[in-house]
Amino acid sequence: MHNVGLAALRGVVGGLMAGHGAQKVFGAFEGPGPAGTAGFMESLGLAPGHLWGTAAGVSEFAGGTLTALGLLHPLGPIGITSAMVMAAATAHRGKPIWVTSGGAELPVINIAASVCLMFTGPGKLSLDNALGLTVPKGMVAAAMVGAGAAIGYGLLNQPAATAQAEEARTTA
Repeated sequence: MHNVGLAALRGVVGGLMAGHGAQKVFGAFEGPGPAGTAGFMESLGLAPGHLWGTAAGVSEFAGGTLTALGLLHPLGPIGITSAMVMAAATAHRGKPIWVTSGGAELPVINIAASVCLMFTGPGKLSLDNALGLTVPKGMVAAAMVGAGAAIGYGLLNQPAATAQAEEARTTA
């Protein structure tokens, strides 16, 4: 049953995250597409918006797809985690935790699920297991360092948007 549980978790979290990324990258499921996502990223102080929007969408879409399939583990959960950390730290920053207040409730749930999957592995009901694939540890380390560096760079380079958001909250 352990492997069925992992497959179900991977399918739901990965599938929904892939759909969330497809909204950004392709405009699927009534999503904003690349132009709308770029504008949103710019409003968060993440410039250039087209690069940050592409990074977010690809991290979500590819990370979700890999996670759902149990393929190239743990690269998928790393992609999900990095995108959701950025979302929680930018779009949801300074708001109460609950999604009904614009808070980071859903990104935090996605972070928790993807980190758990990183630690447990994809399980026997995965493409990695079926194909006998193992991602080299050096590649995993490079993905983690790259994700951390991108998050750090993004957060350190958005002071104007943070100041504007703080001013808007205090004057509202």
